[in-house]
Amino acid sequence: MDRDAVEAAAERLRGQIRRTPTLRCEALDRRAGAELWLKAENLQHVGAFKARGALYTLGRLSEAERGRGVITYSSGNHAQAVALAARRHGVEADIFMPEDAPAVKVAAVRALGARIHVAGTTSSHRRQAALDHHARTGAVIIEPFDHDDIIAGQGTATLELLDDVAVATGHDLDALLVPVGGGGLIAGACLACEGTDTKIYSVEPVGCDAMARSLAAGERVAVEPGPTLADGLKPTQVGVKNFAIAATHLAGSFTVDDDELGRALVALAVRAKVVVEPSGAAALAVALRGALPGRPKRVGVLLSGGNLAPTLLAELLTRYGPGEVEA
Repeated sequence: MDRDAVEAAAERLRGQIRRTPTLRCEALDRRAGAELWLKAENLQHVGAFKARGALYTLGRLSEAERGRGVITYSSGNHAQAVALAARRHGVEADIFMPEDAPAVKVAAVRALGARIHVAGTTSSHRRQAALDHHARTGAVIIEPFDHDDIIAGQGTATLELLDDVAVATGHDLDALLVPVGGGGLIAGACLACEGTDTKIYSVEPVGCDAMARSLAAGERVAVEPGPTLADGLKPTQVGVKNFAIAATHLAGSFTVDDDELGRALVALAVRAKVVVEPSGAAALAVALRGALPGRPKRVGVLLSGGNLAPTLLAELLTRYGPGEVEA
């Protein structure tokens, strides 16, 4: 796979997805000590970048394959994306979600008409349940991250970001921060950045850093995900294809804790008037440290999603809002 695959996905997705805005916020720039170029995928269909990969992948299935129905397994955002794509194509969808999936995401999947099946608490639990259902029914599995079409579709977000920066400045990004769960978004970002000098960094929650550990080991490493506010970034292992791409492109990796996630989420809400979920704030949390190698001038930040419960937003604003107002 290469950048051509991402460009082909972008052409096919034209008119099916939103070209989400690339936002700027001077207050956050000052804090980061760099120009932050914020790609607002929280404003994408279903509130996350996942719509890109799901619409592209399902759209490339044959009529016979669609007739068998589709299956996926997800903690929430990919589930919503597949449910949306299935509804658009008139396809039945069975979605396997964890027992602790956020209620706001479960409700959204159900509202899109998909059938929900509860399966354990880890990605391996729900993947096995999906495989069992596939064996019984023959329905097509829409992988959440480890698939060429998913990777190409997710890469279109970075392709748009690079284009916006080039048009505005005449330059490439110096660095790009990408949140990592299974690795679809960052693998697509790596392909989209081919031919540029942009350095790409992965961002994961503390205790859920499968990509960072895999990069250090030189092979995929499984982890038992620890507790984190970032429910969308909790796989037990990054994908085979995703790791193969990332391992040859990434300049480094970072981890963030819940305190950093909460503070970044609130800073974005207060300063830029933009609401994201904790997973969507992960890349920004690293940017706000102002400690990227080489002190890059132009830093891309993928705000990957915006699906969070109002109660959690209220809790985080109460906890971190006073300090943000005083800052």
